[in-house]
Order: sequence, then C-alpha cells, then structure tokens
Amino acid sequence: MAPKGKELKEKSNDETERHEFTNEPELARSGKKLGSVSDVKRCPGCGSTDIIFDNERGEYICNSCGLVVEENVTDVGPEWRAFDSDQRNARARTGAPIKYMKPNKGLVTEIDMYNKDIRGTKLPSKRQAQFYRMRKWHKRASIASSSERNYLVALPELNRVASYLGLPDNIREQAALLYRNCVKNNLIRGRPIETVVNATLYATCRSAGMPRTLDEISQISNVSKKEIGRTYRIIAHELNLKIPLTDPSSYVPRYVAALKLSGEAQERSLQLLKQAMKKGLISGRSPTGVSAAAVYIAGALVGERRTQKEVADVAGVTEVTIRNRYRELKQELNIDVNL
Repeated sequence: MAPKGKELKEKSNDETERHEFTNEPELARSGKKLGSVSDVKRCPGCGSTDIIFDNERGEYICNSCGLVVEENVTDVGPEWRAFDSDQRNARARTGAPIKYMKPNKGLVTEIDMYNKDIRGTKLPSKRQAQFYRMRKWHKRASIASSSERNYLVALPELNRVASYLGLPDNIREQAALLYRNCVKNNLIRGRPIETVVNATLYATCRSAGMPRTLDEISQISNVSKKEIGRTYRIIAHELNLKIPLTDPSSYVPRYVAALKLSGEAQERSLQLLKQAMKKGLISGRSPTGVSAAAVYIAGALVGERRTQKEVADVAGVTEVTIRNRYRELKQELNIDVNL
C-alpha cells in the first residue's frame, strides 16, 4: 500500500496533467514579475483564469485561491547580467538578427581594409596585394546570383522611399520580405525594379494600418501612379494577399498633425468618421477625401478653423472634393456648422 503523501502527490500530478497549458516556456522567457498571465487556461483547484507568474521563484500561482499551479519552471534566459548596452554587447554570444533590408540579410562576412595581422603589425606589400585579390573575389562570390544583384538595387531604393514616407523599421522589414517573395515567384520579370518596390511598400503600408496614397509614393519615386497600382494588383493576386480596405480614420492623425490642430479636433474627427461609416457614407468614396472633410468640419466645431485650401494641400485632394464631402456629412449627420 502506497503512503498517503505519495498518493496525494500522484493525484496532484494527475490533476495538473489533465489541465492543459499553452506556451509555458514563452512565459518563462518573458521575465515577467508577478503579472497577469493569460496563456495559462485555468486553475485546477478553483477554476479561475487569473494566473500570475513569479519570476523569482519560477512558479505559476492562482491569484484567487493561492494554489501553486506549477513550480520549478526552467529559466532559459542568459545566465549573465548586463547593466548597459556595452556590457550586453560584450557578453552576448550571438550575432545580430537577420535583416531583410540588407541584400545578404547581414550574414556575410567581409575582409577589412586595415591590412594588419593579429598583432597589429602592417603586412608587407606582397601580402597586401594578396589580401586585395582575396577581398575582390570575396565580394564577387557574395553576389553571385542574379537575385542577389537585384537586391543590391532594389533594397536601397526601398529604404530611400520609406525614409521619405517616414515609415518605421518594422514596415521596411515587412516590405523587404514581400519584395523577396516577389523575386522568388518571378513577379519582377519584365517589370521595372522601382515599380515593384513601390507596389510592395504600398501593400505593406495598407496591411499594417499605416496607409500611404499612390500619389504620395508616385511623387517620391517618380514612377507613375498607374504603373504602381497595376503592379500592386498583380502582386496581391499572385501572392494571395489579404489586404483590408483602407480605413479613413488612419489618415486623421497625419492631417491633424500637419494642420497643427489639437487633440480635441482629432477626437471629434474620429467621431464624425465613425458616424459616417455607420450610415454607409464611406463606400464608393475616396477615404482621403472623407477624412479630410471630417478634419475640416472638426476644426471648425472646436474653434480651430482651417481653410479648404490648407486641408486640401495636406490631404492631396482638391477643394471641390472637400466641399462635396463636407456637404454630404453635414446633411446626413445633421451637423450644425456653417463654413
């Protein structure tokens, strides 16, 4: 007959096994201090889902009844500590992450130009000539294929256009990855590199909820709006991209910042757009025109009026478009404003 304590321990282990947990190692790596953990489903004792993780003890604890759901969680983080970036770089044993914005993804080594040995002594001229030849052939070997030569032209152009558009690094990485997929699927054959680059940027911005208009991209890249739109549709169809419709609300913060309006005006603009979407006033109309009209009305409602020309220049639309959208919003939403 097994001891009573052993029976209780086996019973506890069985109960723990019956309740599945998801992504436990990831929680251990996160290094959270007694914070709410939603990845653990529920407590085996009381059934609560309010589970917290104690990083110091390595335990999952139910915040309702205090039951230790799991203990001795393995810490897979580094065994060393660092108090600044210099210490972290000196003690890290891994290299930089893969960067799709770099033609070689940042993985290719280079032979430096110092021409010195390990002791810092300058090499003789004969050895320097040998190192020059090695350096030259090393560079040639690192860009052997046609796709790698293509990346040498496309990725700097992508970075240039993204810098003018003010896009963050994560958007640039996603656009570079999408461009690499286009190269792998032979979608660049017969098309200019600049056109495909701009189409991938346009698609990535829309997918990430940071849309940029075709007119903006066309002005920066000197590629026609028609060509960018045609290439974008081909890429979306061939790669089966699920790109959502452009939300007019995503343009409002940019317009408000450019016109130097207050946060109250931005909030009022978003409210107007939300009401317009409920009544179906957005469908069939340009999102930039509707959002510009909403900002124009909101500025007048909060006492920060801007002229139609100022709003039109910021939004990249005509004054006639703003007047038409303004009249529609005023009539359908019963807005008491005279401009």
